[in-house]
Amino acid sequence: MREHEAQFKQAGANLAAVGLGDMNYARLFREETGIAFPLMVDEDRAAYQAAELKSENLLHLLRRDNAAARARAKAAGHRQHRLGQNPFQLGASFVFGPGNRDLFVHISRTFGDNADPQALLSVLRCEASQ
Repeated sequence: MREHEAQFKQAGANLAAVGLGDMNYARLFREETGIAFPLMVDEDRAAYQAAELKSENLLHLLRRDNAAARARAKAAGHRQHRLGQNPFQLGASFVFGPGNRDLFVHISRTFGDNADPQALLSVLRCEASQ
């Protein structure tokens, strides 16, 4: 998301990330990735549980779709950062609109299954034009 932050701001959005771990882990992650947007810490996984996000296990790493996601990430120049408190927790991407509306929800099915930033931006641009 860091690479697209200016586009999100131009579309009228504010970015935020929720991560696992403690404040020290968040500080290290921020330093390694260079993100400038808010990074909230969810040590107890309360937000993950509220959104009913799944966790996987070591065997999940062998899935074909996971291998493809790793290959795409590596080709794009991404690398694995430090493992957090629960490295098997899957994530999600959300776009929330005024009036507490869910405009976009992407629940990760495997590690590295992230929402396409262009899809998120498209939702924002559509909302702005209405």
